Amino acid sequence: MMNRKSLMNPTLIGFSAILMWSTLALLTTLSGSVPPFQLTAMCFSIAFLLGVALWIKQGGNILHHLRLPYAAWMLGVIGLFGYHFFYFMALSHAPAVEASLIAYLWPLLIVLFSALLPGERLRWFHVAGAIAGFVGAALLVTKGEAFAFNLQYSLGYASALLCAVIWSSYSVLSRRFGSIPTNAVGGFCGVTAVLAWICHAVFETTVFPVGGEVLAILCLGIGPLGLAFFTWDYGVKHGNIKVLGALSYTAPLLSTLLLVVCGLATASWVLGIACLLIVGGAVLAAGDFLNKT
Repeated sequence: MMNRKSLMNPTLIGFSAILMWSTLALLTTLSGSVPPFQLTAMCFSIAFLLGVALWIKQGGNILHHLRLPYAAWMLGVIGLFGYHFFYFMALSHAPAVEASLIAYLWPLLIVLFSALLPGERLRWFHVAGAIAGFVGAALLVTKGEAFAFNLQYSLGYASALLCAVIWSSYSVLSRRFGSIPTNAVGGFCGVTAVLAWICHAVFETTVFPVGGEVLAILCLGIGPLGLAFFTWDYGVKHGNIKVLGALSYTAPLLSTLLLVVCGLATASWVLGIACLLIVGGAVLAAGDFLNKT
């Protein structure tokens, strides 16, 4: 098992991805009416260019960075493109509240799946903390209102569940490919961009962003849909993956708080309770890690 002190920096780097993901809702709102696959394609194209910049900085033949094991390519592309594809499928075939709630199972699944990794030990407080975070996220998604699952949306629910399984599996299995450098994510982003452009051509009508929308899309491609995937890869490969899983529930909380600060959402008692559950759950899940680091 890796020394806890050696896990601190990679875990903090991984947490930076969560911080970037907390800006996703705000930046997506500011990006206007650009359809989802087009927005994904544009952002991942920017992320690919970031990867190319890293390859150039490292030196050598750029194509060398694309010479990865077939399994690594499969994991990376299915993780990045598969997650977004099934997330959009879920939103297209089920109400957003239920679809988002199911999709937000991925942090909890990361905590549970991490027990399958060599040297990892799952304790009750890891699970309890992750469950508390999920309940807090559920309050944010539903705004404390009642909801009901309807069988007519089964395809959307299944897509949302598959979405959660894909991202949690990608995150946990990335540890198995610890020898693959993080800058390989640039290649995964490039393939994801191509596949997203194809889906856009098949399913959507192009919308040209204007004014501030262009800046919002650029920020998306650089931050939550760009650098975040690089820092997340480094974090789950070298940091404490159970802590990162539990901390992931702070993303919807910080996202909501950011919307409130920007005047795009209002504060409420639900937000306060969700805050206590998510922060408390994260502290509970990370308690042993923080106390002994």
